[in-house]
Amino acid sequence: MREKYLPTIGLEIHIELKTRSKMFCSCKNDSQEKEPNINICPVCLGHPGTLPVINKEAVRKVIKTGIALNCKIAPWSFFERKNYFYPDLPKGYQISQYQKPLCENGFLIIFGKKIRIRRIHLEEDTARSIHLKEENASLVDFNRAGVPLMELVTEPDITSPKEAEDFAKELKLILRYLEVSEADMEKGQMRVEANISLGKGKKLGKKVEIKNLNSFKAVRKALEYEIERQKKILKKGGEIVQETRGWDDKKEITFSQRWIEEAKDYRYFPEPDLPPLKISRFQ
Repeated sequence: MREKYLPTIGLEIHIELKTRSKMFCSCKNDSQEKEPNINICPVCLGHPGTLPVINKEAVRKVIKTGIALNCKIAPWSFFERKNYFYPDLPKGYQISQYQKPLCENGFLIIFGKKIRIRRIHLEEDTARSIHLKEENASLVDFNRAGVPLMELVTEPDITSPKEAEDFAKELKLILRYLEVSEADMEKGQMRVEANISLGKGKKLGKKVEIKNLNSFKAVRKALEYEIERQKKILKKGGEIVQETRGWDDKKEITFSQRWIEEAKDYRYFPEPDLPPLKISRFQ
């Protein structure tokens, strides 16, 4: 009897936090502003010599989420620079957390099954790139740059596309109940990335990451497609390429984007302009 290919799935979910101001400056937090480049200042534009200041309300909301999701809250934490170049990242790095996230080792129970949560950390969102095909040009709107962004990473405990969809739906309900975020996926306030590999028995396959899934249906459909795509390759004796793939909502297919980066590629180091955080109590 042939062994079945078993999917192993983990989710990375980015959530824009509901705060009055941005993560490291006093600009209005409104990523839905229609007029481009209105809610901006030298800090969120990444001008040399500017100094960030931590948004206390954003920190509180991450901790609040961590408590609701049964996480261990860090007694102390700090921010780091995640270095990479992209047109919508004005500083050339993102202020994020890697070594000491605010929340770790939590879980969420979905229909009787415990899905472990590896970490929840806090960072800043990027600007938004707008691609004009007819003019063959790209523009950048910095209204979203610096918006407080919470990232939740699960353990690879999910074993089906439906389970991944159910986890995302339940998380959205919790975020709204806590008034942490509106978590509207159509508006980009909650964005899901799915890591999936197919293996036989206990042997895991190579990981493929599907980026920027902006609806519950897209989460399920993209994973269903990717499972079938990988199965066909493996049955023919081929090898899965470890890569990042996008999702085409109209064609309902994934497509290759780039190789998967590892933590070492980002050259994390402590953010020198921000003090460490000491979490003595939740208040």
